[in-house]
Amino acid sequence: MHFGIFTVGDVAPDPATGRAPSEHERITRMIETALKAEEVGLDVFAMGEHHNPPFVTSSPTTVLGYIVARTSRILLSTSTTLITTNDPVKIAEDYATLQHLAEGRVDLMMGRGNTGPVYPWFGKDIRDGISLAVENYALLRRLWREDVVDWQGRFRTPLQSFTSTPRPLDGVPPFVWHGSIRSPEIAEQAAYYGDGFFHNNIFWPKEHTRRMIDLYRTRFEFYGHGPADQAIVGLGGQVYMRRRSQDAIAEFRPFFDNSPVYGHGPSLEETMEQTPLAVGSPQEIIDRTLQFREHFGDYQRQLFNVDGMGLPHQAVLEQIDFLGEEVVPVLRKEFGALRPAHIPDPPTHESLKAAQAR
Repeated sequence: MHFGIFTVGDVAPDPATGRAPSEHERITRMIETALKAEEVGLDVFAMGEHHNPPFVTSSPTTVLGYIVARTSRILLSTSTTLITTNDPVKIAEDYATLQHLAEGRVDLMMGRGNTGPVYPWFGKDIRDGISLAVENYALLRRLWREDVVDWQGRFRTPLQSFTSTPRPLDGVPPFVWHGSIRSPEIAEQAAYYGDGFFHNNIFWPKEHTRRMIDLYRTRFEFYGHGPADQAIVGLGGQVYMRRRSQDAIAEFRPFFDNSPVYGHGPSLEETMEQTPLAVGSPQEIIDRTLQFREHFGDYQRQLFNVDGMGLPHQAVLEQIDFLGEEVVPVLRKEFGALRPAHIPDPPTHESLKAAQAR
């Protein structure tokens, strides 16, 4: 199983001081979290794509390309690539280039973003969101798998004898996760292609998440990719830790209460009870994460959000230390002991390359 962190790159004020980091500071700190994640032995660093304030993650390939040059082992991913508003040709070429620079340690998570206005900003209609996701990804797959593509669809100009360059490294496209928290059509899309399905279940009760994952697993088997329990599943989560759970809750509460996403609704305690948000001691985080397997079955990727919301950068780095030194080693051992032998490992460039050679 792969464990890592993801960031959405939001710029938010610290409620204690009222000061927000500059965009330059936020970008620099994201890079520092990625380097820290590799340092402590995490498997994945992922970042979202957003084109509106307060986010600074409008160019994931630029930031990930920089991180590639500063790291040697960690797998780099997106936690959203906007398949709806990006041109599939540009996605194919940008991420194939990044794949070469990373010697294969890169994959993508396709998504539709978190704000409606992004559609007209890029000349699209939000009412076409699902159709754009389906058509654009179908084209992207062909661009990565066929040397010459002739194509015509609804949402972009036709292609005639087009070759996307560079070609994927070793002829193996980056692995794709389809990220969705509420759209069964996206779970269906992931199942149809035999790709991964990532449910970023930060804000959702386990019953909803289970329904989405069960749909994906059922359809994965229907399309002949293997038994339902061999489907490739990823989950999100958010954690904040201190040695004593009382300290973690006391420190995190002002950030929760002032968050535009969390604040002014259910209390921190209610939210922790109803969603995967976990604030407490390292052991409490371990226990909570192990429950995910009970709820959703064996899965391949677990990503935690540990930054943003105005959290001080030093506290963020300390969360990564907790993960790398105390939480993830135990989770690897426990999940590994529980996982049946027939459950597949997380896809990597090398495993996909080996599978293609067979």
